[in-house]
Amino acid sequence: MDRPADGVTLLAVSKTFPAADVREAFQAGQHSFGENYVQEAVDKMAELADLRPQIEWHLIGPLQSNKTRVVAENFDWVHTVDRLKIAQRLSDQRPTHLPPLQVCVQVNTSGEASKSGVEPAEALALAQAVAQLPHLHLRGVMALPAPSTDAFTQHQALKKIREVFDELRDHGLTLDTLSMGMSTDLEMAVEQGSTMVRIGSAIFGQR
Repeated sequence: MDRPADGVTLLAVSKTFPAADVREAFQAGQHSFGENYVQEAVDKMAELADLRPQIEWHLIGPLQSNKTRVVAENFDWVHTVDRLKIAQRLSDQRPTHLPPLQVCVQVNTSGEASKSGVEPAEALALAQAVAQLPHLHLRGVMALPAPSTDAFTQHQALKKIREVFDELRDHGLTLDTLSMGMSTDLEMAVEQGSTMVRIGSAIFGQR
């Protein structure tokens, strides 16, 4: 696929790595970081407060309703909106002096019970509802396809995510972010249209 050089954003997944590693990556030119665990992320934000607002913090892990306020107050992006209750709480709790919280609807295309995410058939209704909330800006779709060593299987899983994204846009939603792809399937995800890849071990090393 012919993609412009700036068509894919690199999100450095810094979960479990210390703030010092984030600072080092920042000094090397990386400004967007993904975190899975809210409290761990907030602790790093405090240590790296001198880098605000140059750092962009993304929540890419599951979000429980009792954590929405701290997320709304501290993060720039949330990739894991999978039910309207969570979206409503984030919108209600977003401080008015901050810009709208950038969000993605998480879709579970693999049907794994252990994975968060709305069913593909329900993604449109959720996305349309989220798009109406005043303090959120719906940017797109995020998914975590089941890992596979078979290239065809992985390709089909990524293609299915892209199809959900395209369906939402076909229904009039203005979306620009397809968040999929990690260190193991980076190239294939980009081929399928990913605009944001979440890379951890290839940047920070093995956990």
